[in-house]
Formats: sequence, C-alpha cells, structure tokens
Amino acid sequence: MAQSGQQRLGGQPLFILGEDTERTRGKDAQSSNISAGKAVSESVRTTLGPRGMDKMLVSDDGDVVITNDGATILEEMDIEHPAAQMITEVAATQEEEVGDGTTTAAVLAGELLAKAEDLLEDDVHPTTIVEGYHEAADLAREAVDEAVLAGDVDDDQLHDVAESSMTGKGTGDVAADELATTVVEAIRQVESEGEVDRDKVTIHTQTGASSSATDLIQGVIVDEEPAHENMRRSVENAAIAVVDADLEVRESNVDAEYEVTNVDQLNAAIEAEDEELRGYAEALADSSADVVFVTGDVEDRVGAYLAERDVLAFESIDDDDAQSIVSATGATRVGSVDTLEAEDLGEAESVAVRKYGDEELVFVEGGSAAKSVTVFARGGTEHVVDELERALRDALDVVTAALEAGGVVPGAGATEIAIADHIRESSASISGRKQLAVEAYADAVDVLPRTLAENTGMDPIDALVDLRAAHDAGDDYGLISEGQTGVVDDPVDYGVLDPAAVKHEAIESATEAATMIVRIDDVIASS
Repeated sequence: MAQSGQQRLGGQPLFILGEDTERTRGKDAQSSNISAGKAVSESVRTTLGPRGMDKMLVSDDGDVVITNDGATILEEMDIEHPAAQMITEVAATQEEEVGDGTTTAAVLAGELLAKAEDLLEDDVHPTTIVEGYHEAADLAREAVDEAVLAGDVDDDQLHDVAESSMTGKGTGDVAADELATTVVEAIRQVESEGEVDRDKVTIHTQTGASSSATDLIQGVIVDEEPAHENMRRSVENAAIAVVDADLEVRESNVDAEYEVTNVDQLNAAIEAEDEELRGYAEALADSSADVVFVTGDVEDRVGAYLAERDVLAFESIDDDDAQSIVSATGATRVGSVDTLEAEDLGEAESVAVRKYGDEELVFVEGGSAAKSVTVFARGGTEHVVDELERALRDALDVVTAALEAGGVVPGAGATEIAIADHIRESSASISGRKQLAVEAYADAVDVLPRTLAENTGMDPIDALVDLRAAHDAGDDYGLISEGQTGVVDDPVDYGVLDPAAVKHEAIESATEAATMIVRIDDVIASS
C-alpha cells in the first residue's frame, strides 16, 4: 500500500518524507518488484534457443531494431520500473563478461523470482530464500564444473561453440557453420598460449552484398578516403607511418598581429607558409614511407605535395584505428614528422582503397606484425548487417571464453538438467525451510530446457520427463532442434556446445539479481 511516510510523535503526525513521495511497503512492495522482474524476463523468453523468435523494437524517433539478442532487446526497451531495470542489468553484465547467454540469465532470474513469490506466500522468510538460493547457486556451479568435457578445447569444439551461439540468429543467407569457421580462424590469429587478445579482432560492417560475402581480413579496415584526390589507390609491400599530429601551418602561441604593407611582404609570408607545408611532405617522402596515417588534419597543399611524391595519406584517423594499424603493421606512432625515422615504419603486403557504393574503405592487409584481424561482415540492408554483427560479436566472445575460462559443456539444455538434478540430490542434506528454497532453485533451472522445448515445438512436460530419464540413465542428453520439432539426444554428437563460463556467469548474475529483489520490502519513490 502506498503511504506518505507519516509517523506520530506525542499524538501529532510527524512527516519525515516529502508530500510528493510515495512509499510502498511489505508484501505490496515485494509483489510489485517481483511482478516487474517476471514481466521483463517473460519479454525475452520466446527468443531462447535455435528456433527462438525475433523482436521488433521501435524507438520514439522511428528507428527500428529487429533482433533476438536478449541484451539488445532489454537495452532498447524503455524500462522505468527499478526492479525491472535490475533484470536488464543482469543481461548487460552477462554480455559484458562473456558475450552470450543474456537471454538465459534473464529468463532464469525471472523464474527464480516466480519461485520466490510462491515461497513468500507460504511464509518463508526472504532471508531464508536468499540463503537457500546462494547455497543452490554454489551447487549449480559444482554441476557445471562436473559437466565440462575432458581434455583441451580443440578447433572442432570451438567451431561447435561458435555455431551454437549463432544458430537461430539473423545471419542472412550464410549458414552459421560457415561463419563459425571464420570466427575460430579470427580468434586463433590473436591467441597465444591460451590467452586471447580479443581487442585485436574487430568487426566492420558494410551493406551492398549478401551475407555470404562476409570474409576475414588479415589486417584492418579503416573507413577513410585518401587525403587528396590525386593520390594512388593502392600500394604493394608498403612502408607505413602513423603520425599523431596536424600537417598544416603551425599557429603561434602568441596572440599577435602582423601588418603587411606591400606585395613583397605578402609573397614572403605565402612562401614561408608554403615552405613549411612542403617540408611535411618532404620529410615523409625522405623517410621512405609509402603510406601515412595521420590522426590530425592534413592541409590540402600537403596532400597535393604528398601525391606528387607518390605517398598515399589518410587524415583524421581515430585513436582505435591508429592503434589497430600499429598492431597489424608493427609501426610506431610518432608525434611529429620531424622525429620520424626508418625504424618507426611498419610494413604491410598491401594497402588498398576500395569503393563500396558511395563509401571508400582502406584495407591494410598482410602486416608484418599480423596481430590484428577484421571480420568484414556484409549484408543487403542495415538491419541484416546489424544483426549479423551482433551474432558475430557473441560468437567471438564465446570462443574466447571457451579458450580462456573453463572449457566447454554440452548445450541444448543438457547442462541445465544436470544442474537441477545435482541440486535436488544435495537438497536432502539441507535442513529447515532453506531446503524449500534450494529445491525451488532447482525447479527454476528447469525453466530453461522447458522453454527450449516450447520454442522448438515439443511438449515441454514430455521433454522434461525424457531428459530426466536419460540423465538418470547416465546420458547427458539435451533437446536438439530437428525439422519442425526436436529430439532428445546427445548434444555433443550434434555439435551443440556452450562455454562453461557462460553457464557460470548466468547462474551468478541471475542469482544476485533475484536475491536482491526478494530482500526489498520497502520502496520509497520521489516524484
């Protein structure tokens, strides 16, 4: 019930909150928060799995986003309720930490809230629920560790992880299998002794072709055009300079005015200015640089002088692109052309300017350092390339997680069945009402395979019964999408694998959000 925060002192009302402040307490507060959390969770539930549906999100400005990516959906939704926002934070945390499993985390959080609501109605104290949920989460993590496939993760498993991540997402006319090969190749390029430098893999999207034209570039792509129209469009075996400076007339630090009284003085000033600009071009040409990337501005006359000397130059390169070029070519960034030396130059097999519609892109390929690669994602429309980019980003992140953090586990709901079974078996040793919370946690985990079954076209109850029977028989079976429905079989045989890190993070973030909401019994809102 909403209240104004009124207390009584000596029989007289004492107001400790403002007149416009609304206060909701007790079961009303708990019910409101839990309902909001469940509603957000339910909004993404139908997107789960390989046959999950898409959502169309339309902003106030009319911008349209079509996706089944849980993090994107919750980010684009205009959510005001504070408890509901906590569920969106679950998805954001999941996305930031491991790159995938956002829908899993949000759906699990919502189901944990639903089970907590039933426990509250049975007069189980919120603190007991919280303690039980945390104990169950520890058991869930144990089950995930036990489900990890033995041995080091190989390329075939990484391919399966990437393909599983992208299956059911909008990849245009290219199969997830083909994209998975590109993803694994990209990650292997920047991996060393089990450590992946994920920042060295970038995605560049470009409309104008089908998704099947997506390719892996051994280098970087920069969205810039030559600094002068007369410059050549490609250079083979290029020596590359990266300059953090403006190549234009230097401005005086002194606020002074110069009086020109005759033509000779004017010509002398113009010649001095031109000499300075020509000096930039000469210094770069003398350094033996074939291609120059400048983070600052390049004056038109400098561009013309560089073109005369057959030097290809690009201006206004942003810091991220400059760093990617350094990583790919082995160049050293310098703050002035005057300090540029031969050892500062990087190398690339080719630098080429290619035109796509009205846009020009610079491809720096085959760098001597070869530490940066770019997935060049193509699509017929902006909607297609945007969703393809999301799918590729998730795949890159999960392959990284599989390599760096704990290996892979069977997908398709098999690991969730193992988690729920392990929690139920262990709950027998837990005394008191906390046992009810632990058992409720196991029931909540069942929502994931149940939702997979629903979205795949199977009867969810029959599917759960078959999965549990298979698990009791020692088989780690999951729900495999096949035709218009699904089958209960071994996901490893079908190449359906997930990183263990994704499961761990989903358990962690969903549990934290649900327990935080359950503990709230008083909401004070200022108007």
